[in-house]
Amino acid sequence: MNVLVVGSGGREHALCWALSKSDQINSLFCAPGNGGIEEVANCVSLDIADNQAIVRFCQEKEIGFVVVGPEAPLVAGLVDTLDKAGISSFGPRAAAAALEGSKGFMKDLCRDYNIPTAAYERFSDAGSAKDYLKNQSFPIVIKADGLAAGKGVIIAQNLQEAEETVDEIFGGLFGGAGAEIVIEEFMTGEEASFFVLTDGENILPLATAQDHKAVGDGDTGPNTGGMGAYSPAPVMDDAMIKQTIETIIKPTVAAMKDRGCPYTGVLYAGLMITSEGPKLIEYNVRFGDPECQVLCARMDSDLLPALMATANGTLASTVLDWKPDPALVVVMAAEGYPGSYVKNTEINGLSQANATENVIVLHAGTKKEDNKILSTGGRVLGVTASGASVTDAQTSAYTAISKIDWPEGFCRKDIGWRAVKREQEQ
Repeated sequence: MNVLVVGSGGREHALCWALSKSDQINSLFCAPGNGGIEEVANCVSLDIADNQAIVRFCQEKEIGFVVVGPEAPLVAGLVDTLDKAGISSFGPRAAAAALEGSKGFMKDLCRDYNIPTAAYERFSDAGSAKDYLKNQSFPIVIKADGLAAGKGVIIAQNLQEAEETVDEIFGGLFGGAGAEIVIEEFMTGEEASFFVLTDGENILPLATAQDHKAVGDGDTGPNTGGMGAYSPAPVMDDAMIKQTIETIIKPTVAAMKDRGCPYTGVLYAGLMITSEGPKLIEYNVRFGDPECQVLCARMDSDLLPALMATANGTLASTVLDWKPDPALVVVMAAEGYPGSYVKNTEINGLSQANATENVIVLHAGTKKEDNKILSTGGRVLGVTASGASVTDAQTSAYTAISKIDWPEGFCRKDIGWRAVKREQEQ
């Protein structure tokens, strides 16, 4: 079978790396891919916002299955278009992808089906939002309703900050994603990520992870798309996973079916583990980036059959095996990220880093030009390591990073700190 992966980030490199091990795949393609993906797949220059161009490519190359990586093509209906063309694919249709495409849609679903989440209100103008804020306690969370590349969430510490944030979002800070906003209570606890596959009826739990959103050590500075992650997340023990499935995941899958837009694909729940139990922060309708990197590093099964079972409704009979060792990924980003940053800087030492035991360097924002690897994005590399403990994986990842020669890049120095602290205390 010929398989196409859509996307160009670290998530897609991880997926291609995992899928390249499948003996069921004849040719693996990635559109558009990046400088690292071309080591494991055939990269093709396609505009992934052009659904018909992707269909034509699939027909030309006799693609039997498409794995859609990023959220934007899913929200834009790529799976719907592929369905109409008779091409099997992994990911939700547009109506179901609204779980990520509209935070208001997700929050309303939680309200209507009693799924635990933060209290909230929705606003489409600055005046009514500010009136609401005058009677709220702080800090408070203000979110752009639409897709904002993981950056559309701002925590305001006081009324003045909150009012300024409202003006900035409605003033175009996040473009069209900020045409509507959600204001919600600030939840306290420990964050975790939980992933399941679902065919619209059945669910297959995957694994837990913990992301590091803030740009700086000690979880300081502005939020990013993610500066690192590790799996499993110790806070998500068996009891917490069971509670999450029963109170959040299963009700969501049932609610989407009840709404007439059954959800198929990977369902990524961003959770806050509070004193009252797990509460939903947000849903993503695709694998996390960088969480996908650590999930693929821990997976001990052929990924393709599970993705296909999700698409064709046979997930109930699917089993996945996982390696017991934890995995950790450290993101290397371009200086200045998440603000403005310089592109096309050369990265050296990647072969030496990849030679580090139990390490693979997964590319996110790179291109290969004249046999050189150049940076093209904000988050550029995901140095991914496995180990007998999170501490071991962390040591291996930073050992590999020390071999990378990229003066214009930086990374956090404390990825995995919560798990390492727990291991030291045990």
